[in-house]
Amino acid sequence: MTKHQLLPKLETAYDLHGMSVAQLQQLAAEIRDVLCNLLQERTAHFASNLGVVELALALHSMFDFRHDRLIWDTGHQIYPHKLITGRYHEFQTIRTKGGLMGYPNPQESEYDLFMTGHAGSSIATLSGMRSGDDLLGEEKRRAVAVIGDGAFPSGIVFEALNNISGLKQDLLIVLNDNKMSICPRVGGMASYLDRLRTSPFYSGLKQEVVRILDNVPLLGDPVERFLAQLKEGVKAGLHGGMLFEELGLRYLGPIDGHNIGLLRKYLQMVKDLKGPILLHVVTEKGHGYTPAAEDPVFFHTPPAFTQENGSPVPRKSAAQPAYTNLVSSAIFEAMRKNPRVTVLTAAMCQGNKLERLRDEMPDRFFDTGICESHTVAFAAGQAKVGLRPVVNIYSTFLQRSYDQIFQEVALQNLPVVFTMDRAGLTGPDGPTHHGAFDIAYMRCLPNIVVMAPGDGWDVAPMFEFALRQPGPVSMRYPKANAASLSNIATNGHSFERQPIELGRAEVLRWGPDGVILCLGTLLDECLKAADVLNADGLEIGVINARFAKPIDREIVERAARECGFIVTVEEGCLMGGFGSAVLESANEMGLETSRIKRLGIPDQFIEHGERAELLADLGLNAEGIAAACRELAEQGEGVVSV
Repeated sequence: MTKHQLLPKLETAYDLHGMSVAQLQQLAAEIRDVLCNLLQERTAHFASNLGVVELALALHSMFDFRHDRLIWDTGHQIYPHKLITGRYHEFQTIRTKGGLMGYPNPQESEYDLFMTGHAGSSIATLSGMRSGDDLLGEEKRRAVAVIGDGAFPSGIVFEALNNISGLKQDLLIVLNDNKMSICPRVGGMASYLDRLRTSPFYSGLKQEVVRILDNVPLLGDPVERFLAQLKEGVKAGLHGGMLFEELGLRYLGPIDGHNIGLLRKYLQMVKDLKGPILLHVVTEKGHGYTPAAEDPVFFHTPPAFTQENGSPVPRKSAAQPAYTNLVSSAIFEAMRKNPRVTVLTAAMCQGNKLERLRDEMPDRFFDTGICESHTVAFAAGQAKVGLRPVVNIYSTFLQRSYDQIFQEVALQNLPVVFTMDRAGLTGPDGPTHHGAFDIAYMRCLPNIVVMAPGDGWDVAPMFEFALRQPGPVSMRYPKANAASLSNIATNGHSFERQPIELGRAEVLRWGPDGVILCLGTLLDECLKAADVLNADGLEIGVINARFAKPIDREIVERAARECGFIVTVEEGCLMGGFGSAVLESANEMGLETSRIKRLGIPDQFIEHGERAELLADLGLNAEGIAAACRELAEQGEGVVSV
């Protein structure tokens, strides 16, 4: 590691104000050294942070964000900002339990205003802050949003731009254009930005042409109309950023986002201008580290690596396949067999491991960009005409399309399959990315089937089952390697796997002392807990629930009548979740509910940390589940929610 000379001395970002461009360039080199060394310890957002080093330095050297307003969109590019805002000495704790968050966190610093883990909201929230500052007499505060080109097509961005134009607010939007989202960006806005980036010929010509046109006399009708139309047509063709100008923003750029001196010059020029301004900054994702610049998709959040012969080599991972890969393979097989099956994702091709589908069946693969609401409505349209669309989006991001899930899919009872990756605890990504709420937010909508595989074996048949249903289906799975129950059937227990049937649970073991009713992939932990309890002399059953809706009422009734207690286990929020469904079902059948205990995520946002650490803290590992069962066995009664 290079010895850092300037970074350790920064107490606040205001210290940058007295630095020369040469000193800021040295700081940039030190920041990149810190980022490269971090990746040798743990997985982290990498290429995006390398790309904004100079931009972060330029912004903080020209504004005082202890007083001015700054929102980063999305927040995974926050690392350079953290390093220069007094968190250098804590930086090695980032994305570890109890350490710095990998996203902005207002609890860490006054420089972090919002916990921005989802894309597209920065301009709207900044506009709200600008409105509040104006009403409260704080007009001298400046307001800046940094938003990536991948986030820019989000619908909420254009809703905000429309409103800002009407309000004529004084704020600066920095469009960080690196030609990427997580994967290469898509759509018309991407093409428009490409044209702005690659038209240097016009940059020196357009002002002169427009000046000449402004001096052309208008001679009267119809010549007057013709010349006016000609003038506007030429201006539209030569004036870069015309789209933004027509939306009411003053457009400047594009400029080199790695030239600190040039960035400072433009920021100085725009900081006191009135009205909304868009500064188009061109950066390179992965800048300064050749492997990341050449492959920014892999280096978005690469695994921790070691250096061998000067090249990064990922550390060996577990042998078991991840649930993400199993679901991707199931989708691929379904598309291969059925030409009506399509797959849709919202800028998550790489995260959801859909590259093979994209490359081999491009006509039925749709990457909509970071536009989840559009994705779901688009899928509803496909389903309406007879296709079988699969919406493959992270649980936390699918929340952005909730109205479309309700109106366009559930209300119409259309056969859209939602495969929700990163359901449950996502580990180091923290509360913005934990998929804690999908069971509850899906279960309350009529017509939707809500289910989750218990292990890797369940994935393919469960997905095939989903595609056969006449209405919408949600299927959730975590960011984890798949367990195999056949490897966990210990202590003389064995079981034959049962086919997937609507609303039917799979009984793995039955026990008169109590039963663990599990929805999802914590099933292996439940089996381990049952083994521990068996050694203590308690005969505990384990059931793979498979469905949160419809609930297997027959199993709930049998367990309530025959077993000493029921413990429900889910990697989701307790409020409105699977355990609540079991309680509701028992209550509707007039069964005793005092011996039902629910384990899951309590009514709070869960911090970042390794998934295993967080599960242990919540009592959702084998030890915690066994302890809950033991407590019920000793008490013999009492409803408890953990």
